[in-house]
Amino acid sequence: MKFFIDTANIDEIKKGVEMGMVDGVTTNPSLIARENKPFEKILKEICKVVDGPVSAEVVSLEAEAMVKEAKVLAALSDKIVIKIPMIMEGMKAVKKLTSMGIKTNVTLVFSASQALLAAKAGATFVSPFVGRLDDIGQRGMELINEIMTVYRNYDFHSEVIVASIRNPLHVMDAAMIGADIATIPLKVIEQLAQHPLTNIGVEQFLADWEKRKK
Repeated sequence: MKFFIDTANIDEIKKGVEMGMVDGVTTNPSLIARENKPFEKILKEICKVVDGPVSAEVVSLEAEAMVKEAKVLAALSDKIVIKIPMIMEGMKAVKKLTSMGIKTNVTLVFSASQALLAAKAGATFVSPFVGRLDDIGQRGMELINEIMTVYRNYDFHSEVIVASIRNPLHVMDAAMIGADIATIPLKVIEQLAQHPLTNIGVEQFLADWEKRKK
């Protein structure tokens, strides 16, 4: 399972890279806005740090304008993947960009039918949002299971990025289902490494070692 880090903050990305936990990066307009730097400058910095795909989202809502934005972003680095919203104009853009050899990541996916359309349009990646579904009383992981089943049924090559991850359970559920990728905030990556028995064990080992020295 690949881990993408869900942030536009260079320091967070570097921490994840140092741990060996970053196979790629996903950004969105909200994450970019927090950094108070020019969009293209942030993307170039990220691409220097990460050896993997870096998702950059368009903000236009018409296919022609999306493609125009995508060309500019894709020219920044061969690591750039164009993030496209799951709307019909977006599917037109995905089809066009795919024919041009530009990778895409269809975002804001909330149903298996949307994921099916994205795969048929030729999306490189598809990002279903599990946390936001949980927030409204639906089971986000059931959606991941449905999408993986559909993709396996028809041998679609789009990779599933489990997005809107809120906790370690989301990550492990996604891994048990067999999702290709989880895009995870740094805080949750760090939580994956934690367990109270590990802490107790480390403290006990150190205490025993100190006794031996006396």
